[in-house]
Amino acid sequence: MVEKSLTCLKAAVSDQLENTYTMALLSYTFTLAQNQVMRAKLITNLDKIAATSGGNRHWERPEASGTKTDSLEVEMTSYVLLALLSGPTMPGFGLDYSTGIVRWLAQQQNPYGGFASTQDTVLALQALAKYGAATFSPEGASTVSVNSAGGLKMEFTVNQNNRLLYQEEQLREVPGDYNIKAKGKSCVFVQQV
Repeated sequence: MVEKSLTCLKAAVSDQLENTYTMALLSYTFTLAQNQVMRAKLITNLDKIAATSGGNRHWERPEASGTKTDSLEVEMTSYVLLALLSGPTMPGFGLDYSTGIVRWLAQQQNPYGGFASTQDTVLALQALAKYGAATFSPEGASTVSVNSAGGLKMEFTVNQNNRLLYQEEQLREVPGDYNIKAKGKSCVFVQQV
């Protein structure tokens, strides 16, 4: 039954599939089915229509308003990230490619860590967790410094003892210009809300 379903989906892709959401979902489907030919075809097509800006990468719906976070855009982008990270690495689509997706997804999060809806929150957190596992290193530490023109200086240390702990500090100069620098050998996620 599963084989017949995949054959049907493969035929649908062959008929010039143009819906971005469907392409993103099928890219993950064929990744899980270990069909590398269909996976590569879909991811390559998705790459051609990706919206990129400032190092970020995501997928858009033409009918989206663009004024607020769009749940389906978060879902589509999460499916693509899951497809990239759930199968073998494809040339040109390594962790550096995924980092742009993660950057965009992180910018869509609300102050509580969720997204616009339950469905997109589940998918985005699953994709972000997959990225976290892919970039995990059992060694290393980093120091993140936050400085402002007004003299504010904060420093966060991330090491093996506290790497899973959430560290937060309230910015006292709002609005203000801040300089953030990370030094060390670990992956650190910094978010301003």
